[in-house]
Amino acid sequence: MHPVTLSRDARVHSADGGRGRPAGRSRGFTLLETLMALVIIGVGVLAFVDAQSAFTRSNNWSSQSATAMLLANEVRELSRRLPRHDSVTGLTIAQAGGVSTLRGWGSEGGEITVSDIDDLDDLDGVRFGLGGVFVGPIDAFGNTIPQIAMDGAVISDEGEPVPLEGWTQRVIVEKVDPYNFNTVRADAYEQAATGSLPFIRVDKFPLRVTVVVEFQGSGESQASEVTRVTWVVAD
Repeated sequence: MHPVTLSRDARVHSADGGRGRPAGRSRGFTLLETLMALVIIGVGVLAFVDAQSAFTRSNNWSSQSATAMLLANEVRELSRRLPRHDSVTGLTIAQAGGVSTLRGWGSEGGEITVSDIDDLDDLDGVRFGLGGVFVGPIDAFGNTIPQIAMDGAVISDEGEPVPLEGWTQRVIVEKVDPYNFNTVRADAYEQAATGSLPFIRVDKFPLRVTVVVEFQGSGESQASEVTRVTWVVAD
């Protein structure tokens, strides 16, 4: 009989009873490697969620900022047609019993609607919207700006448009020094004549108007300022 010659692989397989691992067989994941992979994937998912949340917050703030600027400029446009003080009553200081009383600052009697506002000092302390005497926010014509549905239709309640939800326009009117608009004077202030400065009557001072636009979202306990716009009316 001729001797049988076995290959090296066959001899190894025969020697270990067939229990040898075939060459080239890949090793499986260990538990530690699996856990590390899960941690890496989890960190990636959390980073994505956080980035998405930051993008949403940024987008919401940009939208709110644009809306607030629009609302502030609506009040500014409304004020362009108004004189500084009432053309009938004016702004005067009355003397009675040695006591000086300022008359004419703020809304006059009977001015209860937006259309009754006929001078700038009428706007001092006025709020259009939440917590205010007047419904708001308003546009440059004094009309209430309505809430708009997703389909572009105006949302109404019993035939009346629902005001833009959560928004408020708050107005501050101040007398300022004619030589320095950053210096606020009292409403009843008059400038006495001096060697270098002329007498300035109580109603001849520039007025600084500031519109503060605030927003209160659903679930929020109070409104937050979004933007403010300030300008000076000198005459």
